Order: sequence, then structure tokens, then C-alpha cells
Amino acid sequence: MGLGLRLRKLWHLRGGVVGAFVVALLVATWSVEKISVVPLKLTPRSLEMATAATHVVVDTPTSSILDLRQDTYSLEGLTNRTVLLGNVMASTPVLQSIAARSGVPLQLLQIDAPLTPAQPRAPAEAGRDKHTSDIFKSTNQYRLSLQANPTVPILDVYAQAPDARSAADLANAAVDELRRHLAQLAATGRIPAQDQVRLVQLGRARGTVINRGVRWQVAIVAFFVTFGAACASLIFLARIRDGWVLESQAEHDAEGHGPTEALPA
Repeated sequence: MGLGLRLRKLWHLRGGVVGAFVVALLVATWSVEKISVVPLKLTPRSLEMATAATHVVVDTPTSSILDLRQDTYSLEGLTNRTVLLGNVMASTPVLQSIAARSGVPLQLLQIDAPLTPAQPRAPAEAGRDKHTSDIFKSTNQYRLSLQANPTVPILDVYAQAPDARSAADLANAAVDELRRHLAQLAATGRIPAQDQVRLVQLGRARGTVINRGVRWQVAIVAFFVTFGAACASLIFLARIRDGWVLESQAEHDAEGHGPTEALPA
């Protein structure tokens, strides 16, 4: 019954309902598009999120993994070195190179170094402090998460980006730039090739979108929430107006200006 009364009330407020529909449509459009007035154009917002992953084996020129003549202590040393290489990848010079190779704005790129029992939290870097407001731009950010396998010398590289291609490019660029940085260090230190660490990438990264259809979902939710709130506001304002009219009529009748009573015959 209450719903019927509200729908009947909205029927008498058809002009306001049409206005609420237009406002809800504009809000739904704004939720998925950036609206520019001068010049008038729509720019899609970055709402989708994609990920990509690749894995890197830290090995020696004479493979410790394939060569049965190598003992397990060599693998243990390489496993510890994997954590070091993950931190080198997260360093500022390599981070800048990764951003340049993948075409990602440096200020949007975040990288998390491998964590260990001795280092359970990522160290804070100047100018890269996390803020509460970061949640509102999380889908427009580029992120690399590095994880070192605690038992074998494998570095896992996980990338996040607004689209699948950018995520794959970011993950592959991280491996390529780490390899290039190590080659530069080896050349500077004149380290023989047989004494250098070798990075073996287990396949190039491929990106995938993990929240397909999110644009339609956001637009539909924004439309119905806005339209419902606008209609509720119309009913509330109509009740205030009706109450104001009734109160004015009551005051008018109390002052003796009400309808005169019929005289007896």
C-alpha cells in the first residue's frame, strides 16, 4: 500500500521524475566517462583492471638446476640471491628504466620488493608514501609485485595495469631491465661471463582483464542509486510542500476567515 501511494505521488510529479531521470543518466555517464565541456567530449575512465605474471629462474652459467654435479648448497645460495635481485629490481634506477621501457608514467608506477621473515614489511621510500586517497585511483595505477620463492631460486613477477597489454609489457619490461642492469654492472666490474648470474625467464608474460563488464555495472548502479535518491527527494519535498499548505490553511481558518456556516431557516 505504501509503495502504491508513493508511485501515485510520483505520477503527480511527472515533471520532477523526468528531471530525476535526466540527472541519473548524466551521473551514470559521468561514472564511466570524463566529461569535458570545452571542447565538448567524452573520455573513457579507466575502470578495468588487468594482470600479468612471469617467473624468472636465477641460475649460473653452468646450470645448477640441470647439472647433477652441482650440490644443493649451490641452490640455497641462489635462493638467497633471488631476494637480493628482487630488491635490485625494485630500486629507483631500475624502476625508472622499467617505466621508460613499458611507457608507464613514473609517478603511477608502484613496485613491491620481495618480503622475507627478516624483512616482513616493505621499506618506505621517499615520495612514494601510501595514502588513503590511493584507493580512488587504484585502477589507474601500474603495480609490480615481486615474490621470491623461499625454497627454490625463482623470482615471481606480478604486474597490474588498466589493460592486458600494458600489464604484459610491464611484467616483461621488469625482467628485461633487470637483466640489462646486471649486464651493465658486470661490464663495469669486469666480471667474467662464467662468473655472472644468469636469468632464465620461463615464458613471456601475457595479460588478462580480471573485471570485464565493470563499466556497465558501474553505470547501472550509479543510474539506479541516483534515480532512487532523486525520487525519494521529490516525495520528501512534496510532503514538506503539502504540510506547509495545510498549516497555512489551518492558520487562515483559525483567524476566522474560514467558510461561513449556513444560517438556520
